[in-house]
Amino acid sequence: MKKWMSIAAIAVVGASATSFALRTQNQAIAKSVEKPLAAAVNFGQKVAPLPLQDTAGKPVTIAQWNKSKATVILFVATQCPVSNDYNTRMASLQKSYGSKGVRFIGINSNKAEAGAEVAAHTRENGFGFTVYKDAGNKIADRFAATVTPEVFVVGPKGDLLYKGRIDNSKNLAEVKDRSLQTALDAILTGKTIAKKETRAFGCSIKRES
Repeated sequence: MKKWMSIAAIAVVGASATSFALRTQNQAIAKSVEKPLAAAVNFGQKVAPLPLQDTAGKPVTIAQWNKSKATVILFVATQCPVSNDYNTRMASLQKSYGSKGVRFIGINSNKAEAGAEVAAHTRENGFGFTVYKDAGNKIADRFAATVTPEVFVVGPKGDLLYKGRIDNSKNLAEVKDRSLQTALDAILTGKTIAKKETRAFGCSIKRES
């Protein structure tokens, strides 16, 4: 009888240990997933300089927010069909607002899209702005960017003014809300942005970790 009680006790202890190990593992995974969101730049916070790389792998730091009326940060991809649906619109927006003192910067955080591919994609689509590589998706994590395309607008004081989508539909014929354009128009005329946060949609950023 004592023997069976001992075996049962061992089984209970083993099950408890296994359960504890699984809970610990799940908590670690949850923390890993939540980490980018916890560190995200948000409204009311200053955006620190962005350490990136050019397509040749050379370190580049993006800062000096006060040199522009606004800085548009575009998370883009070379292989995402949704991001590619916006190539012409992104090029057009830069051409239109670049002459008004708005700076545009592209960031590619996808681990499988190499610098040479990004450079070729930039040339082929006539981007008037440079697209940088985000090694280790550190900047995507900082902004909690999740998809391509996704937009963040930084003001001349380094404050986040807008984040979200470019507009409401990848199909140009169905566009009814030009969210980014409306935000930029408000910034340039000194008005309050009516909708400073919208829901971005597209392909998920393929992170390294």
